[in-house]
Amino acid sequence: MASTTTINPATGEDLKTYQHHTDAEVGQIVEATHAAFDSWRHVPLSERAEVIRSIGAQLRKNERELSELMTAEMGKPVDQGVQEVQLCAAICDWTADNAPDALADVEQPMEGGRAVVTHAPVGVIYGIQPWNFPIYQVIRYSVPQLVAGNTVLLKHAASVFGTALRLEELYREAGLPENAFRALLIDHDQSDDVIAREEVRGVTLTGSDVAGRHVASLAGEHLKKAVVELGSNDAYLVLSDADVELAVEVSVQGRIANNGQTCVAAKRFVVVDAVYDEFRDAYVAAMQGVEMGDPTQEGCALGPMSSTSLRDDLHQQVLDSVDEGATLALGGQKPDRDGAWYPATVLEGVEPGQPAYDDELFGPAASLIRAKDDTDAMRIANDSRYGLGGGIFSRDEKRAIELARTEFDTGMVNVNGFSLAQPHLPFGGVKDSGFGREHGDVGLREFVNVKSVMIAEV
Repeated sequence: MASTTTINPATGEDLKTYQHHTDAEVGQIVEATHAAFDSWRHVPLSERAEVIRSIGAQLRKNERELSELMTAEMGKPVDQGVQEVQLCAAICDWTADNAPDALADVEQPMEGGRAVVTHAPVGVIYGIQPWNFPIYQVIRYSVPQLVAGNTVLLKHAASVFGTALRLEELYREAGLPENAFRALLIDHDQSDDVIAREEVRGVTLTGSDVAGRHVASLAGEHLKKAVVELGSNDAYLVLSDADVELAVEVSVQGRIANNGQTCVAAKRFVVVDAVYDEFRDAYVAAMQGVEMGDPTQEGCALGPMSSTSLRDDLHQQVLDSVDEGATLALGGQKPDRDGAWYPATVLEGVEPGQPAYDDELFGPAASLIRAKDDTDAMRIANDSRYGLGGGIFSRDEKRAIELARTEFDTGMVNVNGFSLAQPHLPFGGVKDSGFGREHGDVGLREFVNVKSVMIAEV
């Protein structure tokens, strides 16, 4: 029987071994989750919302335990884990408060009668989730589906199997019926089989664009709705009228949060020539002050990456970028110590054809790109196959908002700040960053049957 041993990325030590579910067990779990749907969908929406509120309460009750578990399994600084749990609880509260209105029936006029547009649950929704936000990624997709009346399957990343199973326990402790949410401990081949199963009605994935293409094509082959939130190399523009001090402060935080392993992290810093040298000197100095530290201790700014293999992949991207003409302004050396450590790194002279320009650097490595002027900066920002998020620094807020609205080819844009996610705002991207939205009213309606009921006058 296949198994996975989770590893503490800070020390390289084994944590726990988990036996994978067999194909027969997977079939039993899928069938049980499908059976649970037939009863859960009949629970009144108001009651489902209160179960979601209880999930939030359970998260708060177990905040420290959950944050320490994430630190152990994937290296997140423990106080950032606390923030993640708090965000997840807030998502539960927002969902409980707003889902009854967002999913309520809508009366519509109709010639010769009237109509009702209703939002009906569809069945089992399967989520394939990554390791970088082990709780948030699960809450983000599962809570809206559960409140809508669907039931949920989870394939979490193998490195955070412990978190997956603990969440399953907490959902049950919060009052969710047995089998309405189940975690599958499976590999990729088994996952493909789950997508193909008749009981599964929708698929959502957060991951790489390579994984997104595979999952979306497989879902399409079986005519199943899919939402895919993929990677990005988000550009943050420092325009000629930017507050450079603010831009530096926000850009450091936007690059190193979650040890740099965030799909909507600030990754490419496109700085106009008029302020480039000022920004570059201040940014490199600020990043130099970011020290690697013990992620179990409060105040740690930069912990280890999630695994040595991912750290090595990042390091190779840095080396390849240098080989193609970029220069190292800071970092770029693997520390001689156990664990998946990588220092804050800054590359400049970044141009098309280099991984630091074209690809996603999923770790604490920043790319500095010089632009001739504000127009050129916007061009460079959009010169990417990705389109998840981005940012603009400018003292002219009105102009920055207009650029964000009309020119930035992404799903989300920050103006003079950096924000990961908000419970009420749609989250998702365009181009190779995927399609579909999570969070907000839009996320609540991604996997429901928007059904028209037409009533004739008699």
